Amino acid sequence: MEALNLHDGTVYLDCTLGGAGHSLEAATRIAPSGTLIGVDQDDMALEAAAKRLGTTPLDSEPILLKGNFGDLDDLLLEARIPGIDAVLFDLGVSSPQFDFPERGFSYREDAPLDMRMDPSTQTLNAAEIINTYNEADLARVLRDYGDEKWAARIARFVCDERRERPVETTFQLVDLIKRAIPAKARRTGGHPAKRTFQALRVEVNHEMDVLRQGLDAAIRWLNPGGKIAVISYQSLEDKIVKEVFRKMQDPCTCPPDFPMCVCGKKPVLKVETRKPITPSAKEIERNQRAHSARLRVATKLETN
Repeated sequence: MEALNLHDGTVYLDCTLGGAGHSLEAATRIAPSGTLIGVDQDDMALEAAAKRLGTTPLDSEPILLKGNFGDLDDLLLEARIPGIDAVLFDLGVSSPQFDFPERGFSYREDAPLDMRMDPSTQTLNAAEIINTYNEADLARVLRDYGDEKWAARIARFVCDERRERPVETTFQLVDLIKRAIPAKARRTGGHPAKRTFQALRVEVNHEMDVLRQGLDAAIRWLNPGGKIAVISYQSLEDKIVKEVFRKMQDPCTCPPDFPMCVCGKKPVLKVETRKPITPSAKEIERNQRAHSARLRVATKLETN
């Protein structure tokens, strides 16, 4: 909230509305004349957010938009938003999605393998990936999106199992993962299924492609002097944010040995965080889910 420089009159966009925790705090800072816009593709999240934001100190009602932030251009055009002063991305799965086992996001509750952010429009779910991807593709997903050391072995165990019966529930998959990862390796690094579940969620929801699209769109919609803040929870997300910010700050494509820039590309952002801001020990104690959070912030430059 501090990094976004919120004040009375700010047009604030929450691209990952979730349970509206950030937006509820933002509303108090941009009141009374500010505008609050929230985007989420999850009907459950939008319903919960609408209730929490039912009474704010704002003069105008919050604008809640259903959709994926990868479609930010269409959403903001439809809502007739002229520009944004501050935008926040809080990536990953929101707490309510973890707290409802039937969504299939949690490896700690038995449920159908789903993991779709928007079941009303998405057809691909985690069960389909587990039961139809070939062994090489499955291993690639676990390795690239989950940084899973045992990706190939887990993929092999999954493929062996599904020849006998389909893998349809979270606990079925957790059992396979535990069998695939050697006992010694399971004793450290948290729950053995964590990386696999993360990788499947990313693949189901095309999160990395959507993230790039959403960042590019949000930066376009930022007014000069506007702020963008992104909280990520895994190294691949953070790497993408870092790369996008860096390219927007230094877009020149001229060869390094050129005496002067001839490509004509001008900086769009000023990156405010050379290294990401991480949570304090006290914050992690209050909220265990914050332990891997990384915050990066940038400012939109004046256009020539």
